[in-house]
Amino acid sequence: MSTSQVRRGHVANLPVWDRCAVMGVVNVTPDSFSDGGRWFDTTAAIKHGLDLVSQGADLVDVGGESTRPGATRVDEDEELRRVIPVVRGLSSEGVTVSVDTMRASVAEQSLAAGASLVNDVSGGLSDPQMVPVVAASGAPFVVMHWRGLLEGTNVPGTYQDVVSEVVNELHARVEAAIEGGIAPDRIVLDPGLGFSKNAEHDLSLLAHLDRLHALGHPVLVAASRKRFLGHVLAGEQGAPPPARERDAATAAVSALAAQAGAWAVRVHEVRATADAVRVARAVEGAQ
Repeated sequence: MSTSQVRRGHVANLPVWDRCAVMGVVNVTPDSFSDGGRWFDTTAAIKHGLDLVSQGADLVDVGGESTRPGATRVDEDEELRRVIPVVRGLSSEGVTVSVDTMRASVAEQSLAAGASLVNDVSGGLSDPQMVPVVAASGAPFVVMHWRGLLEGTNVPGTYQDVVSEVVNELHARVEAAIEGGIAPDRIVLDPGLGFSKNAEHDLSLLAHLDRLHALGHPVLVAASRKRFLGHVLAGEQGAPPPARERDAATAAVSALAAQAGAWAVRVHEVRATADAVRVARAVEGAQ
């Protein structure tokens, strides 16, 4: 077994994959940064989720609230209206569903509707009831690095050593989740690329995923279409390409993350990443 396979690990109560898993994104929102409004209708969102599975997604992440910089939070009833029918529809088709939410009530009702995983970009900080709800359910929990809601168009976040600070802050959130009753083998870490971080920060975190692995939990990398990829593609003087033109770059990150031992990558465009992680696994197997 290779070093990256050992690092990758698996998450209790979820399928076990012999490679980096692919998490497809279904944004049931009118204002997400890369595809807002495309899957806002429940029927379209369910169809899109099934299409992602047919293209190679192992699980599907359903969210009803945009977390792009400057986004206005939706109220609880609206988030529930957007998310629950899609979670129910996909899970009834046998899809492994993750719910992307910062609200404990949405997590709880999504789990009751068939979701298998809670993906909280605040790592349990936004809603004090989140950790107790997840703990009571026995569901796996994605703990993302988060320093608060993004406001305006600028990305806040000052770091002396971004890797050490993200690792330390994630460790603190993991300890809080465990103390709150979530079993260690149900915790996944996410470095929070693009959240209170600039391109240099994001690239440093990707270059040092081994530091996250050292915390002893599977790692989810969510780089898809993000601003730092636009920065890389634009170069020093160029204009960054639109979000939907960053899928090849996303697949490149997926291959690198898989090679580095990531448990899963979260992406909008699945097919290229599904190919990328399978090639990474084939190379890994040839070592």
